Amino acid sequence: MIYTISPEFTPIIDTIEKHLIGKRETIALSLATFFAGGHLLLEDIPGVGKTTLAKQLSQVLGLDFGRIQFTSDMLPSDILGINYYNQKDGAFVFRKGPVFSSFLLADEINRSMPKTQSALLQAMEEGVVTIDAVAYTLPKPFFVIGTQNPHEEVGTFPLPNSQLDRFMCSFGIGYPDKSSERDILVGKKIDTKTPTMFNLSEIEAIMHKASEVKLSEVLLDFLQEIIAFTRESGKFEYGLSTRGALSLVAMVKSWAMLQGRDYATPDDVQMVTPFVCAHRLVFNEGSTSTKRIDVEIFTHIHPDT
Repeated sequence: MIYTISPEFTPIIDTIEKHLIGKRETIALSLATFFAGGHLLLEDIPGVGKTTLAKQLSQVLGLDFGRIQFTSDMLPSDILGINYYNQKDGAFVFRKGPVFSSFLLADEINRSMPKTQSALLQAMEEGVVTIDAVAYTLPKPFFVIGTQNPHEEVGTFPLPNSQLDRFMCSFGIGYPDKSSERDILVGKKIDTKTPTMFNLSEIEAIMHKASEVKLSEVLLDFLQEIIAFTRESGKFEYGLSTRGALSLVAMVKSWAMLQGRDYATPDDVQMVTPFVCAHRLVFNEGSTSTKRIDVEIFTHIHPDT
């Protein structure tokens, strides 16, 4: 798919690419997910740069970074926080967990038990966590990058559908191309310090600009045909939820905004749809590849523009 990132965002991608060589599209999709107000699930084998992407993105955005290394013995309180009795003050005090960060890396999230995974459900959906009947508001923006190892690995637990649906997009990073890998192997020198390129007000302005991107009536018809196809074609175990449909719209708008436009096109839809659908749609025979989702949807549905 041919696209051109706006000069406003090219320096950001250039900066991050110094640490994640040859992965411009991955970086651009990650930025689009953030500015769309969603959360991102990175699914790939260990050692391809999932954590590096998260760290560099948080540094560029200038957001408070928190990290949770998920393990099988982790409890929900290790994520959310806990009320403890302070003997000095003679009262219970709430100690915040790492979820109280603007940018949260949920590393190897599928290594924890489902009970622990579910601790993020309310936080990711509402930006709030409830502890002992008291609601605590999370920072804004609140962005989660979850990383996940292949399900075949020993000691992993598949994420439930309710958790998967809270991630706006999912994709892998993949191996570098030959040229990029050569730069990595010879130890190409890079600046070790990544500059902060945004402040909070600038981030809020960009997110608002993404939300204001226009969708024509014809494009909305196209989107609704895609949504209906996932539900009615019989190819999938279940179709896109309403949350999934809203995620698709938000991601289309954000991707158009990254290209410097205030309107979306069918190409924007075709670009982002596989990444919004990959973790939500399961073929009746079990396949979930983004490539196949792309082929199945867009060979049956064509934009009428």
